[in-house]
Amino acid sequence: MLINSKKSCCLRIGPRYDIATCDGRSLAWVKEIRYLVIYIVSSRTFRCSLDYAKRSFYRAANGIFGKIGRIASDDVVIQLLKSKCTPIL
Repeated sequence: MLINSKKSCCLRIGPRYDIATCDGRSLAWVKEIRYLVIYIVSSRTFRCSLDYAKRSFYRAANGIFGKIGRIASDDVVIQLLKSKCTPIL
């Protein structure tokens, strides 16, 4: 099986996650990878980063607030946040 080295990378999880490895192969070692929608972080235990999800949520919420401002009632704003922003999380 051929592995595309431009699309692949290595990530270490476990007690020796911070030890640099150099085995002469062309795969890059990274501290964070994206798998589907989540970001997996190199650490002692399995961890996922929520920074990108929070950033997307706040971007969508600020977009809603920027468009409607104080024109709409609180109930409408909350309903828009629930329908448009919550699925991002």
